[in-house]
Amino acid sequence: MTGSETAADSRAERRLVSIPEGSPVAYLEAGSGPDLVLIHGSLVNADDMRLGPMSALAERFRVVAFDRPGHGLSERARPTDGSVWRQAELLRAAAVALGLRRPVLVGHSFGGAVALAWAMSFPEEVAGVAALAPICFPELRLEHLLFAPRAVPVAGQVLAQTLHLTADPLLLPTLWRAMFLPQSMPDAFARGFSFDLAGRSVQTVREGENAASLFADLSRSALGYPTCRVPVRFLCGSADIVVNNHLHGRAAASLIPSASFAWLPGIGHMLHHMRQAEVVAAAGHLAGDR
Repeated sequence: MTGSETAADSRAERRLVSIPEGSPVAYLEAGSGPDLVLIHGSLVNADDMRLGPMSALAERFRVVAFDRPGHGLSERARPTDGSVWRQAELLRAAAVALGLRRPVLVGHSFGGAVALAWAMSFPEEVAGVAALAPICFPELRLEHLLFAPRAVPVAGQVLAQTLHLTADPLLLPTLWRAMFLPQSMPDAFARGFSFDLAGRSVQTVREGENAASLFADLSRSALGYPTCRVPVRFLCGSADIVVNNHLHGRAAASLIPSASFAWLPGIGHMLHHMRQAEVVAAAGHLAGDR
């Protein structure tokens, strides 16, 4: 499974913004209006948001979709930049450099954890968070088993390169399709996503670094939810097989004072592709006071 000309065009459209501490961050931008930031999850990059809700959101907002550090065309300076909290700092620095003011943050899955960390770290600078099937609490996850060993210095890189030539050509397409279950992967995603960019061996090492930091990162996040001062709207699919939304989004919403929670019946993990109208409505509600 490889990226198409559409994915190649997306790479050409990406821009880089320099930040004071860290490597330049790649982003896509569209629309005008109140500022909004899109933060993608694991095993993907900003093309996931470009092929999902970005166009619909751009009808109302100035939308910036970042390649998270270490993903897409965004490099990262050190392994610790894979931390949820460090990624929040780096993306916030990129947003400041781009002149974004009190953006609404829309984060999916791992990106939802980053968005929540950003909001808890800089509450005065964020209008609200739309958390889409976010991971919120520490638990043993499949990515720990599949990718964390690749984060081991030296040996992990050798393992990643070996698996890139052997198991990954079967493993990664299976995971990409499974993320959409019980829905099918949309044709536009199958044609337009940069699978080759997301499936590089160095990318799987970075996914491993992300996974290795999750227990500590999400333990810190969980302690912060009761004092979160930013409005948060959780949207979660009832048929999600990637994230247990009872354990994560619903439980986190019960701890965050200004949070609301909504189920999307029958929808899987990639709800931002399947229910774009609900994502736009959530973002619009969070921006409604401006």
